[in-house]
Amino acid sequence: MQTYPYIWQYLPLVLQVLVAIGLAGGMVGASFLIGKHKNSRTKGGAYECGMDPVGDARGRFSVRFYMVAMLFILFDVEAVFMLPWAVIFKQLPAITGNHMFGFWEMFVYLLFVAVGLFYVWKKGILDWANDKGDL
Repeated sequence: MQTYPYIWQYLPLVLQVLVAIGLAGGMVGASFLIGKHKNSRTKGGAYECGMDPVGDARGRFSVRFYMVAMLFILFDVEAVFMLPWAVIFKQLPAITGNHMFGFWEMFVYLLFVAVGLFYVWKKGILDWANDKGDL
């Protein structure tokens, strides 16, 4: 039996990456060579939701907008953490040795998330009615 160096195990991965790069480059190159190029004033102009741009592009956003965006990311990550738990929930008693450990573990996690949501709610970050532009 012939043994190969360990690095040869990565050959399929390297080939897959090279094929992906080759296909992507080929598609971009083919569209550049085959496609029609007609530059016009309309194509070179600014595009803003299908309407002519109005005002300065460097307008200020409310701090509340950024707070809500960060909260969205935070609660989105919370949902991502729940997915693996839900997938292996039925196998958790065999893994941990305790029938209810997985349930209480997620309960405590969701309790922390609920406390965070309650804090954000009481701070008024989700209340857009009295938006003064800052917190």
